[in-house]
Amino acid sequence: MSRMRLCLLALGLTTAPLQAQSEAALRDYFEGKTVVLKIAMPGTENGVDVYPGTDKPLDYPRYAGRLKDYGTAIRAGQPAMVTKIRLKSKHIEFQLDGGGYGTMSDETSTNVSVSSAPKTKREQNLEGELKRETDPAKKREIKEELDGLRKEREREDVRNRAAVAEAEEHRKENLRQRQIEGGSRFNVRFRDRLPDTALTPEGLKAALAAYVKFGTEDQGAGAAAAPAAAPLTPAMPEAPSGLPRKGMLLREADALLGAPKRTSERAEGRLKVTTRVYDTQAGQITAEFVEGVLFRYSVTSN
Repeated sequence: MSRMRLCLLALGLTTAPLQAQSEAALRDYFEGKTVVLKIAMPGTENGVDVYPGTDKPLDYPRYAGRLKDYGTAIRAGQPAMVTKIRLKSKHIEFQLDGGGYGTMSDETSTNVSVSSAPKTKREQNLEGELKRETDPAKKREIKEELDGLRKEREREDVRNRAAVAEAEEHRKENLRQRQIEGGSRFNVRFRDRLPDTALTPEGLKAALAAYVKFGTEDQGAGAAAAPAAAPLTPAMPEAPSGLPRKGMLLREADALLGAPKRTSERAEGRLKVTTRVYDTQAGQITAEFVEGVLFRYSVTSN
């Protein structure tokens, strides 16, 4: 084995334990502490990318795009808890209030699908009769009935598409709210590898100093907290505490409200509608789900 390969191997064997020790030290120092943001943070696990020591440490067009696409999870001037520090080969994740919505376990799809209404048995039989019939008057009668059945099928498809569109809109609103509530993160990125200067609490604080206020030690003379900035997009009005929100998934409603008292299902055209009744402190909640998405609910006193 060449001397160069031996040196590289030795470097790899020593770097991994060092990085593990540095991550443990950074986690012990930061996790659980509260910081104050100097900039608004987007509601996504993509967070904000920072490139310390470069001519352009923050890509503002990309940053603005994420705020626009995902909304503001943490406002400027707002405190946030450091919930996780993770070291990767070329960047450090500095996670806040959960780290941002969109990780593997988070639901991100807004699609609600339903198939087109199929031909009824009567329609299929009439199509067969039409091929065999030779009498012009009877053929005309069959065609008229077929036209009526096809138009009814088309009307059902229109009703289904309208219901699905509304369910998808509710689901988008719910996803937007989840993004706003899911926290955010900084990704402190380096070109080749993590430099030793970034693997200490002081080094990481220096890399984020322009965007994060780290407690009272950073408040110099005349320093003041950044004023709270309104989100670039207005947040959805939250449902009263203990009540569901339109667009929730069925499993999310069960997690919030507990096991249902009664459950029933029915078909509205090709759509499956599930009704679940919950007994809660707020009263009896009757919730209707279209294809597993909360469509509407009502509350009656106990």
